[in-house]
Amino acid sequence: MTCKPKKFLSTAQDIKERELKKNENELRQMADDTQHGNPEGHGDFEREDLSPKSILYFLLVLAVGTVVCVVMIGGVYDFLDKREKASQPPVSPLVTNVPEDTRHVAPHYPQTAFPDPRLEEDERNQLNGIRRAEQEKLYSYGWVDQQAGTVRIPIERAMDLLIERGLPVRPQQEAAKGEGSEAATTSSE
Repeated sequence: MTCKPKKFLSTAQDIKERELKKNENELRQMADDTQHGNPEGHGDFEREDLSPKSILYFLLVLAVGTVVCVVMIGGVYDFLDKREKASQPPVSPLVTNVPEDTRHVAPHYPQTAFPDPRLEEDERNQLNGIRRAEQEKLYSYGWVDQQAGTVRIPIERAMDLLIERGLPVRPQQEAAKGEGSEAATTSSE
């Protein structure tokens, strides 16, 4: 009876030893599979990487594809441009100095082609000029009518004078006449 448990214990130890040996063998085989350097003598890089030849082929195909796309797009634009020029309506024979391509206006075309008075040649600068003149009138001193002695003063100065002097007041007689005429007009309605 004593032998049977010993065999049982020895088998458990045998199983553990076998597993350890198996693990050691697997580790040795993995270490042997991984080779550092190139034993064939072709250089010091791994052969699993991309080859330079495949990278150059990819770049060449990419460059050729880009050039083909640019040429195709240029052809489409030329085709559409010719089609648009063909669909342009004919210019009236009464108009002179017509540019060759009516879709693009030359820089000084309006000044040479149209007679005076020209309306709004340069809207932004004309509007800026008008605003500048208005600002100058509002914020400077000047004569409105020199013979009558009427002058204009800046807005800030006019407000200061209004605060100092107050609003002009009408005499009582004129105010009563104004109220009476207003009452008469409201009662007649």
